[in-house]
Amino acid sequence: MDLGVDRSYKVIIGSGILLQIGGLTKNLMGQPKIMLISNPLVFSLYGARVVDSLQGAGLAVSIALMPDGEEYKSLEQLRLMLDEAVTAGLERSSVIMALGGGVVGDLAGFTASIYQRGIPCIQIPTTLLAQVDSSVGGKTAVNHPRGKNLIGTFHQPALVLIDTDTLNTLAEEEFQAGLGEVVKYGIIYDYELFQLLEDQAEGLRNREAKVVQEVVLRCVQIKSQIVSRDEKESGLRMILNLGHTFGHSIEKLGHYKEVKHGQAVAIGTLMASILARNLGYLKAGEVERIAALFKRLGISLQLPAYSAQLIYEGMLNDKKVKDKSLRVIVPKGIGGYDIIINPAADILLQAIKELAAYQY
Repeated sequence: MDLGVDRSYKVIIGSGILLQIGGLTKNLMGQPKIMLISNPLVFSLYGARVVDSLQGAGLAVSIALMPDGEEYKSLEQLRLMLDEAVTAGLERSSVIMALGGGVVGDLAGFTASIYQRGIPCIQIPTTLLAQVDSSVGGKTAVNHPRGKNLIGTFHQPALVLIDTDTLNTLAEEEFQAGLGEVVKYGIIYDYELFQLLEDQAEGLRNREAKVVQEVVLRCVQIKSQIVSRDEKESGLRMILNLGHTFGHSIEKLGHYKEVKHGQAVAIGTLMASILARNLGYLKAGEVERIAALFKRLGISLQLPAYSAQLIYEGMLNDKKVKDKSLRVIVPKGIGGYDIIINPAADILLQAIKELAAYQY
């Protein structure tokens, strides 16, 4: 990730990376104290491997586990992680490591960003969603009862280590949730990636290592290009929010339990695509093509029985509202984008309602 001389960092992608974490950390950071934040499930699968690698490199490590689930991305859990950091005696030269999915990564990154006014964080994402999206780019946040990710900071990691082997143990619904974010990159930015996903849909769905690594690499490259040009989302980076304005409202209506983030993004992306078609930015055949790709990848577009009005009202509380103006990212053809400022309520409601034709 190129953010200038002082804040650029490496993103290392491959198989068996977990076994190399100790050496990679020591080479970059020297001999810091480390606090590893994870959840019980991920730690039971990979914690011993990571701790053994760190200790084998002569590094001291303490463990802080948090419950699994989006509902734990909260100020209360942040306070508990800060308590753990104080108890562990972390110093300005210490490092917080995030081993897990997006919830762990967001909370660990936020903790690192404010502990002693900021200490380094290393991201070790273990879900597809975190590998292609949340681990790269420096966004950290917790949720507020009135909206998702309303409280947070920009805090770039010191290093991102992506071991695609961790995807082999990922639950199918979690893998599909990550695919929702993958498709987003192709729709909004890279037509060739969209074609690759169409061509390799079966291999990707079956988690063939070569296909998965190529797709993860392409997504990380795209996000790196965008973040390098617009780190703090003042312009171009907003396009990565395709589907999120709809999706965040859907997640909140389900109390962050009924619909996974990636599935909500996929549903929101199709709503945004329908909106784009209705406004003349997409051809009808392109919307069908997007929906068909979601289906081939096994991504469910089944929306719980939330009213269109409630989804719309939730969108108005999204953090992307600026100067009381709602900004919605829409595809402009496949591989392009536009930003619609304050689309009329009836147009948004119509797009939300028309999703029913694509649910399966």
